[in-house]
Amino acid sequence: MIVQVGSKNPVKVQATRNVLEKYYNDISVSSVHVNSGVPDQPIGLEQTIEGAVNRAKRAYSPDCDLGVGIESGLLEAPHTITGYVDLQWCAIYDGEKTTLGVSAGFEYPPAVVEEVLNGKEVGDVMDELTGVNNLGEKMGAVSYLSRGQLDRTGNTEQCVLMAMIPRLNEGIYFK
Repeated sequence: MIVQVGSKNPVKVQATRNVLEKYYNDISVSSVHVNSGVPDQPIGLEQTIEGAVNRAKRAYSPDCDLGVGIESGLLEAPHTITGYVDLQWCAIYDGEKTTLGVSAGFEYPPAVVEEVLNGKEVGDVMDELTGVNNLGEKMGAVSYLSRGQLDRTGNTEQCVLMAMIPRLNEGIYFK
């Protein structure tokens, strides 16, 4: 099984490897830089899913079995403090069909969301807030905010696993 992840972010690559190696004995996971085709900071369901799908399709090639795209974005959520939650979407593309999965969502502090809505990227704002450079390529904001109970790799594994569910159950999803 040859898998290409449409990102150079080591967390996304490791999360993909962690999930897929549970189902495939002989697996190779590599990363390729691709353009998501959406703003660097996606806002809204459509942009976030489109970014994941674009990454998966652009990572896919005839030399691999699966292209994987993972995109985080702020999605509107009523009854939250800020009106938004962060969700990671994973798209897995095999040259014919795309499957999607989403991670557990969480809310950023109001000051972070305010700066993001004014044009900054979550990663830059969280780096400033925490003093950790490239937080998103390390433990992630979710780890910082959950006080270590869930790190970014674990959060990313959730969306990869959810995108695998139809593939693990092809007989009932793709009759």
